[in-house]
Amino acid sequence: MKVSTERIEGSRVVLNVEVDAEEVERSLDRAYRRLVQRTNIPGFRRGKAPRNMLERYIGKTALMEDALESLVPETYKQAIQEHQIDVIAQPDIEITQTEPVVFKATVAVRPTVELGDYRQIRLNREPVEITEEQVDAVLEQLRFQQGEWVPVERPVKLGDNVTIDVESSIDGEPFVNEEGLQYLDPSADSPIPVPGFAEQLEGMERGVAKEFQLSFPADYAIEEHAGKTYSFKVVVNEVKERVLPELDDEFAKGVGDGFESLDALRQRLSEDLKARVEEGVRRQFEDRVVEAVVGLAQVDIPDILVEREVDLLIDEETQQFRLRGGRLEDYLRNIKKTEAELRDGLQPLARQRVLRSLVLGKVAEEEGIEVSSEEVEAEIGKMVEASGEEADTLRRIFDSPSARQSMERALFTRKTVQRLAEIASAEDAASEDAGTDEPGNSEGVSDSVS
Repeated sequence: MKVSTERIEGSRVVLNVEVDAEEVERSLDRAYRRLVQRTNIPGFRRGKAPRNMLERYIGKTALMEDALESLVPETYKQAIQEHQIDVIAQPDIEITQTEPVVFKATVAVRPTVELGDYRQIRLNREPVEITEEQVDAVLEQLRFQQGEWVPVERPVKLGDNVTIDVESSIDGEPFVNEEGLQYLDPSADSPIPVPGFAEQLEGMERGVAKEFQLSFPADYAIEEHAGKTYSFKVVVNEVKERVLPELDDEFAKGVGDGFESLDALRQRLSEDLKARVEEGVRRQFEDRVVEAVVGLAQVDIPDILVEREVDLLIDEETQQFRLRGGRLEDYLRNIKKTEAELRDGLQPLARQRVLRSLVLGKVAEEEGIEVSSEEVEAEIGKMVEASGEEADTLRRIFDSPSARQSMERALFTRKTVQRLAEIASAEDAASEDAGTDEPGNSEGVSDSVS
């Protein structure tokens, strides 16, 4: 077997393979033995006709085609093994001649990732400071949640809880017709039941009827309502306003498991808020680091990997729709796109996700990142413990090898990203620089790629 290889764009390799004559002859002989057993040739019992008679009866071309069906895949497999070609998809094979047998196989291979000098990336973390105003805002949310609805004798204001009788129609057909309907927290931008309905209630007095008309916007999401005008008759039966509790120690004692004082509650809120903000800042920092690392890398991405990622994105995008019994065709009709349009629109995101995955994989290789079975089990244990009543169900899910592999991949990515964040952290770099005697090292620490 003679093999020549050529790497072409799109992380593909072209193999030109010429099969040894002896191997071709052996494959033809195996094809003869197969075909003679299932071919009725006049004058011979089945399986007893000599090869020359079989060739005369079915034709040499048919015999060669049968031989090539097994010869070409076997030879291709041998070629990629001998040349250590890391293929990631099925090849496109073209038989260019049969005397001698020569074929060309074009196959996507695992792309080469050339990392830039990612160890020189230095980014600053955003400092986290929690202000009294932020704590006050959270306190107001808690206060609002614990407010009580109290009946009042006054006209309706936006934000009230009102009980109404409503009659409505469109072209004489009923729309909403209910008595004693509770309309909670009407606000100026409420789209229910029709945009502008809440504003019509503002200023209404108890027991007084009001008639009005409202139109849905022409571009309303529900087509059957878009552009139509509805007639309403409304009577307000009761008006309630939300009365908020005083912000004092008694209020604090009623929040959650209870706090000794308002100051203790404020302290806990400040700590929790800071933890949430720090988590957000950490994620943003890691995203910026990964973006910088990816920006330095050079990768020739095979189209097949992008197409596979598009398939995953479509699965993710349509999951909820399919769980309700819908099909892809129904989803496409709902979003008014063809499958080709949907796939084209997902191409940029798919390519970016593949690029990120390949770069992080190469970084993990460079940094020696590994995930042990103990780490996987510990992470699963934490998730199971936090799942409460769903613990048994979640544990059964993670008994599946595929679920454990998914967790392993997630941990692998997390550890890689964390390692990059450590490298790029300006604070860490400054500490390292401070420990050396070389002058000027801290100049490389900036909010940019050095």
